[in-house]
Amino acid sequence: MGNGAGELLVADHDGIRTVTLNRPHRKNAMTWAMWRELADVLRDTGMDRSVRALVLTGAGGAFCSGADISVPDARHPMDKMRIFSDLALQLHELPTPTVAKVTGVAVGAGWNLALGCDLVVATPDATFAQIFARRGLSLDLGGSWLLPKLVGLQQAKRLALLAETIDAARAEALGLVTWIVAADEIDAFTDDLAARLAAGPPVALAQTKALLNEGADVTLREALAGESRAQGVNFATADAPEAYAAFAEKRAPGFTGAWSLPPAGNGGHAEGSKAVRGRENE
Repeated sequence: MGNGAGELLVADHDGIRTVTLNRPHRKNAMTWAMWRELADVLRDTGMDRSVRALVLTGAGGAFCSGADISVPDARHPMDKMRIFSDLALQLHELPTPTVAKVTGVAVGAGWNLALGCDLVVATPDATFAQIFARRGLSLDLGGSWLLPKLVGLQQAKRLALLAETIDAARAEALGLVTWIVAADEIDAFTDDLAARLAAGPPVALAQTKALLNEGADVTLREALAGESRAQGVNFATADAPEAYAAFAEKRAPGFTGAWSLPPAGNGGHAEGSKAVRGRENE
């Protein structure tokens, strides 16, 4: 996928998809058309096995100033919220590892878009705000679910009810930013991070992401059952044997996520079927 013009830029390189919000004159405030287009990109990413990592960023020194409320839109508010809700779920459930690269402002739905990513890299001058209360609104794009899980209920209420603007250092201290990286180093840092994610075992990483996302809402017994099911799938891919072979041969593994079980009717399965039929005929 590649899109070199417009308000949402999509570029693929070496298994990494970079999505850039491209309305710098509005600090990348999102129009409804952009929200829908981003949802389409996320849907495509989840179905494209060649995409091994996704980077979400903004153009012109800002990440995203939220939804552009200055653009008139006559649709029903519930229709708008359905777009938000669907996109938040798509981002959260996306099997592909995601990284938000944040420069400048990330406020309102724009901040929650970053928080919906698995990892957040920010420059020291990045600023963040759950700005909704200043606009006479309540949280959206998953903020009411994300914030308490990331910072606890009391800090989440402080951020949401007071709509305070915080800097990158405070966001990092609260666990809302994974790394702070100098502006002249953030591109290289994020490129390296995305490359490391893209080189990982895609099936195992997708399952680990899902297990962690679900872990806070299940019992230990349910989490252990989920881990067992996930490992059964992992051992059916070529990646686990490849990891063992790479370790023994002292080389880097080449993960593909390829399914390694032989098709039914071939190899060992075929022999097993013949043996069963033989016993049935005895």
